[in-house]
Amino acid sequence: MRKPNQRPSIPAPGEGKRGEEGYLGYLLRQAAGAHRLRVERALADLDVTQPQFVTLTMLAAYPGLSNADLSRLALLTPQTLSVIVANLERAGSLIRKPHAIHGRIVHLDLSDSGRALLRACRERVRAIERELTESLSAEEERTVRRWLVAIATAKS
Repeated sequence: MRKPNQRPSIPAPGEGKRGEEGYLGYLLRQAAGAHRLRVERALADLDVTQPQFVTLTMLAAYPGLSNADLSRLALLTPQTLSVIVANLERAGSLIRKPHAIHGRIVHLDLSDSGRALLRACRERVRAIERELTESLSAEEERTVRRWLVAIATAKS
């Protein structure tokens, strides 16, 4: 006689080790994954992925970046960024410009249509960000932001 295949149930987010008793690193990753999924869904009909949105955002904030600089800023591998840049360029959202001195370096900038696309994306992502902070006071939000920056800038 066989026993039925009894697999342990997987807790939902917020339960067990996926809740307040979980490891902070896991909870950060879980939250980041949930946020990325919400952004992906919000931008889906614009045919923009979350990494593409980050790429557009960083190029708008820091125009003229090289692929290498952009991959570091966007927290993407150079290979992934190359694919994203190629897709955004094919869609007409990015333009490449040769470096004024170094022939092998190419700078990236947003095209006019890329800026318009980014405006549409930002509107949707800002709504998600407002939802993230709606239960926080201004001081609590500043504390969370300082904490996240401290984690990102901590020396190992």
